[in-house]
Amino acid sequence: MTTELSTESRLWALYEPLHAVSYFAPAGRAAFEEAGLRGFWRGYFAGRSAPLGPVNAAPVVAAFYSFAPQMVERALPELWTRITPEAALTARLDGARRALAPAVEGLEGIEEAAALLREAASAAEIYGRVLAAANAALPWPGDTLGIVWQAATILREHRGDGHLAALLMEGLDGCEAMVWRVALNNGRGRKMAQPARGWTDEEWDAARDRLHQRGYLDGEGTATPKAHQAYRTLEETTDQLAARPWQALGRERTERLAALLTPVTDRINAELAPFYPNWIKLPMPARDAS
Repeated sequence: MTTELSTESRLWALYEPLHAVSYFAPAGRAAFEEAGLRGFWRGYFAGRSAPLGPVNAAPVVAAFYSFAPQMVERALPELWTRITPEAALTARLDGARRALAPAVEGLEGIEEAAALLREAASAAEIYGRVLAAANAALPWPGDTLGIVWQAATILREHRGDGHLAALLMEGLDGCEAMVWRVALNNGRGRKMAQPARGWTDEEWDAARDRLHQRGYLDGEGTATPKAHQAYRTLEETTDQLAARPWQALGRERTERLAALLTPVTDRINAELAPFYPNWIKLPMPARDAS
């Protein structure tokens, strides 16, 4: 059965790619390399955790959730001997500007979209949302593309922090969440998801056994009806926790923002397709809820 996406999910699908250019677009990755961070994961961990300051691995393990602790520990705090958080913040914003520029070229209404995004992001509550709060505390850039990226980043971390709260309510740890997502995808994607999050075979298989014991997976590792129902509940909770920015903006202006962002996001998605292993599974215009 096909259902319409919620407002929160539709807007997520539009602003998430605006944020993702920092890590997945060639221009974004090049900015980190120019700052002295070679390799994708150095740029990712430095750029995404920089708003927290020169932290060690522990708070990043907590905030990033689905990454194996040992993978985070290989990056932090050693990264801060290569770059300061301030320099990482500069690199990620510079890279985002470079990546977004061709995506908005020739399009009208980008200044309006920036203003609407900023207003929505400014309405995002920060209580219990560590990454959203850290990004919201940063000064706003003085240019349109910078505002677009900063607002999209606050909104995506706001939704992401709420999603982690929903996972906690469901009682899923980081590895279990990844195993569960693979099972919901009919077992496809483990070869990408497991190494991308740093889990060992032993950790992955142990998480699968725990999910089987709880009734989320059958004996073959296939997602059960309980797992599918839990996914629907979790997505509904995530949407509810992400609702306030769009309530503050109002329906008419939210829809106006969606119309303005759609051509930008389409261009970004076309560019990122070869580089973007989108394990977060951005929704399409409609999804199968069966």
